[in-house]
Amino acid sequence: MQQPFDIEIGDVNYAIFPEGNDTYVVFKDGKEYVQIQKDTAEQWLKFDKETALPLFDYDEEINQIGKQIEAYIANPAEEQEDEDLD
Repeated sequence: MQQPFDIEIGDVNYAIFPEGNDTYVVFKDGKEYVQIQKDTAEQWLKFDKETALPLFDYDEEINQIGKQIEAYIANPAEEQEDEDLD
C-alpha cells in the first residue's frame, strides 16, 4: 500500500491518504475534506459524504488535486527530494 503524502496547490496544502483502486482521502487544513477517485485520464470524482456515492459534477479543485496526485505517483522520488531540502 502506498504511503500518505502531501501536495500543494497555490497556498493550500493537502494531505493525501491512498486507499487503493485509485481512491484517495484528502485532508485540507488538518481536517478530512473529501474522498476522490480517478474516473478518466482528465476527470476525477468526489464522493458524497453521506451516501459514499460518486458525484459526477465537474469540480476544478478536485481535478487539480487529482493531477497533483498523478504527478506525485509518477515521480515520488523527486517529491521526496524537494521535501528533504526544506
